[in-house]
Amino acid sequence: MSSFESKVREALANPQNQGEIPDADAMGTVGSPECGDMLRMWLKFTEKDGKRVIDRASFQAFGCQTAIAVASMATELLRGKTADEAKHLTASELTGDLGPLPPMKIHCGQLVEGALRNALDNDSPGAAAVETGTMAPTLASSLQRKAGGTLRIVPLD
Repeated sequence: MSSFESKVREALANPQNQGEIPDADAMGTVGSPECGDMLRMWLKFTEKDGKRVIDRASFQAFGCQTAIAVASMATELLRGKTADEAKHLTASELTGDLGPLPPMKIHCGQLVEGALRNALDNDSPGAAAVETGTMAPTLASSLQRKAGGTLRIVPLD
């Protein structure tokens, strides 16, 4: 077993920061059409030394083991970073102790980076991640939600 595979197994055996943060300040969701993976990330900020920094980060993922391992590593790396510092982290930096991803797993790092950037884009100081006064939906409930819209399919004779 390669060093990378053993590190992924270690990360999966004890994933860090899995699950939603109900009172999060920001939430981001991203999916990959190539592999079907989806990831949602929550961020909670606090004031430290006069700066607004990430106090906690968590994730919920539907996807391959590598995406879950990278998300686990990334949520640990984000603690104590400002939004600006976090925004400048690359997918390869977010892999942490996993090291460089194999070519066929690079999209897993990009998935985590995308969820982080989406959360940071949705961040507004002091605002909780709520939609119309209720808690933000979980990733599972988002997938189960019935599609809305007025599309109608009419068979042709």
